[in-house]
Amino acid sequence: MNLIQRKSRDMIGRRAFLTMAGAAWAATLAPKVAFALSRTEAVYASGFMAPNGTYGVATLSERGEILERVPLPARAHGMTYSPVTNRAVAFARRPGTYALILAPDNSIEPIVVTSVEGRHFYGHGCFSADGRVLYATENDFAGNRGMIGVYDGTKDFARIGEFPSYGIGPHDMTLSADGRMLVVANGGIETHPDFGRIKLNLDHMEPSLALIDTQTGALIERHTMPDNLRQLSTRHVDIDADGRIWFACQYEGARNDLPPLAGSFSRGEDIRFLELPKETTVALANYVGAIAVNRRDGLVGLTSPKGGTAVTVDAKTGVVVRQDSLSDAAGIAAAAHGFITSSYRGQFGDAQSKVAWDQHIVKVGKL
Repeated sequence: MNLIQRKSRDMIGRRAFLTMAGAAWAATLAPKVAFALSRTEAVYASGFMAPNGTYGVATLSERGEILERVPLPARAHGMTYSPVTNRAVAFARRPGTYALILAPDNSIEPIVVTSVEGRHFYGHGCFSADGRVLYATENDFAGNRGMIGVYDGTKDFARIGEFPSYGIGPHDMTLSADGRMLVVANGGIETHPDFGRIKLNLDHMEPSLALIDTQTGALIERHTMPDNLRQLSTRHVDIDADGRIWFACQYEGARNDLPPLAGSFSRGEDIRFLELPKETTVALANYVGAIAVNRRDGLVGLTSPKGGTAVTVDAKTGVVVRQDSLSDAAGIAAAAHGFITSSYRGQFGDAQSKVAWDQHIVKVGKL
């Protein structure tokens, strides 16, 4: 297959997508949506499953009002947003092969790209500081190695290159404040699309956290888990106002173990695990599904769908300042005060909807 054929295959027809959407994407926002935007402090986006089993991505106010919906060809997972270019991306859930690019204000028609042959997406990515490049975590499943796909964010998001993630099973990824460094959580779990979501190497996992130069793709530094925590899969990351990197984990070992589930480090330092109270660790059920930092308030938020728990920690002291029960807790993102959370049962903040929200939330406006 030549490059022109590949590019044609990788772009879902715009007419077909507009038919799916049931609305003209070139149109301006509906008056009620524009009104909601005018009185909201923040706008968020998240993937969802509708009651009829179809999938989409929605933009919402901090009050949980659904402002817009876009249909998706399959279930989404993580999202990213560039405030410079006003582009948001929803990535397919592993081992999915699509990524949807849209503008939260409907200023462009949505674009769908697919992963190249021999790769699938791991559900996360991030933009460069200027929004001109999109990075995506991918799996080279034949070579059993994690890769970072590089896409041109200026026009049609053509794939322009790749470099290693320096680990197995890269999942979440974020960008340093100066735009020079990617922080990648390599979960350490081997997968292959022929086996769906089955984890193939739980007895010899290799979780790690890698810092990578955005210009060259070179490894800056790499942190592995201690030998006694090799089954602690590093999954999600965020960065606080001081540039400290926070990471959250999912444990693949015995259920009655109580390993640390989150931690932090700065460049040049060893990782330091967060020492949570035993009752909090038990409540998280060995599984942190999402992490977020509120830089203004100096807080770190964790959610666990398995434990039905949302936890807020003081970033300076590591003290738990809030712990809430939230059945099927899913996404978490910084809010005007603390965090906004969602659930698989349709809760978003204090609002309840009929859709099931997916695992992650991204802020796409204001705040």
